[in-house]
Amino acid sequence: MAVSSAFAGAKLETLFLSNATATPASSPPTSHYQIGVSCKSRRTLIQRGIVRCESHSTASSDVVVENSSGNASSISALEQLKTSAADRYTKEKSSIIVIGLSIHTCPVEMREKLAIPEAEWPRAIKELCALNHIEEAAVLSTCNRMEIYVVALSQHRGVKEVTEWMSKTGGIPVSEISDHRFLLYNSDATRHIFQVSAGLESLVLGEGQILAQVKQVAKVSQGVAGFGRNISGLFKHAIMVGKRVRTETKIAEGAVSVSSAAVELALMKLPNSAHSIARVLLIGAGKMGKLVIKHLMSKGCTKIVVVNRSVERVDLLRDEFKDIEIVYKPLDEMMSSAAEADVIFTSTASETPLFLKEHVIDLPPVSESVGGNRLFIDISVPRNVGSCVKDLEGTKAYNVDDLKEVVAANREDRLRKAREAEMIIDEELKLFEAWRDSLETVPTIRKLRAYAEQIRTSDLEKCLEKMGDNVNNNTRKAVEVLSRGIVNKLLHGPLQHLRYDGSDDRTLDETLENMHALNRMFNLETEMSVLEEKIRAKVEKQKS
Repeated sequence: MAVSSAFAGAKLETLFLSNATATPASSPPTSHYQIGVSCKSRRTLIQRGIVRCESHSTASSDVVVENSSGNASSISALEQLKTSAADRYTKEKSSIIVIGLSIHTCPVEMREKLAIPEAEWPRAIKELCALNHIEEAAVLSTCNRMEIYVVALSQHRGVKEVTEWMSKTGGIPVSEISDHRFLLYNSDATRHIFQVSAGLESLVLGEGQILAQVKQVAKVSQGVAGFGRNISGLFKHAIMVGKRVRTETKIAEGAVSVSSAAVELALMKLPNSAHSIARVLLIGAGKMGKLVIKHLMSKGCTKIVVVNRSVERVDLLRDEFKDIEIVYKPLDEMMSSAAEADVIFTSTASETPLFLKEHVIDLPPVSESVGGNRLFIDISVPRNVGSCVKDLEGTKAYNVDDLKEVVAANREDRLRKAREAEMIIDEELKLFEAWRDSLETVPTIRKLRAYAEQIRTSDLEKCLEKMGDNVNNNTRKAVEVLSRGIVNKLLHGPLQHLRYDGSDDRTLDETLENMHALNRMFNLETEMSVLEEKIRAKVEKQKS
């Protein structure tokens, strides 16, 4: 959303001059005119015609006006302010930013602390949009990534505020988050979510589960204040890109999800002769557990024990997977079931580990026929198996970060398809940026239509008054239809030159030039920006 250029003009002047009049008469005289405008950590000062910026530690924006030189110097200083740092906000379009932590940049211990459950996404969006420089937001939190997408009025301050929010909610120092986070802006941020949706950023290249997760973000966030036009448009376009990449490149063929990769890892660690005899236990019968059963069955597994809180979910799994024997065990029999298992998959939403060293140390050893090691494959975030378990003799523990081993086979074909996918993303990136840039003209289109409609209705009323009361309804309707037709035909040309979608030879610069020209010709006011509203609210708060 572009910040209103009108803010740098008469409105800004009125804003500061009105505050100046509120300065107490008893204030000590000053030897020069000084205006200070501070927003969080930076302060713009004008002294004797010199504009400079200096650090300022106040926590909230304020406006300081000191005047001893008369009205002439007031106007002069304000004119300089219009072209100073304040003008930087009025001319700069808001930025799309992603602040992210992924399996590639951050350990699982940090990701699980920062993870936001799906039910908390709307609350997180509202809290993020309450920050001073954040207009819109979305949260993508999965077992492999924690990414926050925002539309920010200021890149630096937006990143700072979001990072501090993450630190507060996750209980991790800002410095640690900064060491592991990645930051992407505008087209780079857009390209990233397109790549994520297409499966190009996944641990297993081309896996399809991430597209469903991106869809879920859009579904859960729809209607939440703060999931605005830019961010919702970004996620909708990302979903479309993910579908197109999979359809045109077939990148998902042969690719596996995290649950499939977990099964592959277990088979890699077991001797080939043990694939058909290993005793398998699954803790948790949710979505990921269901996928584990599906992939185990595809690899020839004929029996699995499932530990879950309730039997109802397990019964549903039995109904769906009739070719595999599924044995239910209640949660209080988890340890006894683990004692009888060679391979244990954990996939629950528990926020505390289910297996620690003291739980596992007394379990009986497994047979040498299955490799002599009990395997724990933990695909949960937060983790269900403590890291201390892998230190025990006869035990091997793996979490989502260890699934990288699975991505070794047949990678070349997937990389070729990924290169094809990048070409598709390049095309879609241009279309999305054209759409977003075109949003700048929306306020002008709306104002021009309103201006024309105001003239039409006013002159129509005058015309009908002159025609007198004897005019029948059919004539009135005909005159109104005629007036609408004339206005629409007159507006058709200007509005066509305000629309930009990249499909014709007209450039974005030409479209924006047309917009500015129409604003000047018809004296159209653009909408009050979010930034102006915030600053105005802070000034009013100081007055009260």
